[in-house]
Amino acid sequence: MNRIAQSHAKLLVRDAKGRYAAATPEVILEVARQVIDQKMQRGEKFTSPQVTKDYLQMKLAGLEHEVFAALFLDNQHRLIAYREMFRGTIDSASVHPREVVKEALALNAGAIIMAHNHPSGHPEPSAADQQITRRLSDALALVDVRILDHIVIGGFASVSFAERGLL
Repeated sequence: MNRIAQSHAKLLVRDAKGRYAAATPEVILEVARQVIDQKMQRGEKFTSPQVTKDYLQMKLAGLEHEVFAALFLDNQHRLIAYREMFRGTIDSASVHPREVVKEALALNAGAIIMAHNHPSGHPEPSAADQQITRRLSDALALVDVRILDHIVIGGFASVSFAERGLL
């Protein structure tokens, strides 16, 4: 590819001063997250595991730190809110069931889909992932909030606890 073709292959973004520069991967991912937020707004129904995984991959893939998030849904599995509940380091995030229960009650959620990313790019659930899922399931069951799934995102691959029979 010659130099002119290479310059046309770059995505340009405008900064606050009106100057254009090549977009970084971080900027591209941030814009993609904004677009997905506009696409899946309150009231949208999560109709399949694949739709849910696609949404969560756009939100969590490429982050350099672990994030534990939750999709709070009504009884018809329509989106009430997406919340990034906890932020961690490159290989872990502390998750507090009490805070998840409080948010579910505040939003009047009937169901929840939990998700977190593995910055390593490997989506296989760890023993700690399985343990916190059980703790959250027990805590949320006390207030009649169902856990529909826990999805682990590793790069652009994902693992669903529900599909694996881990819930």
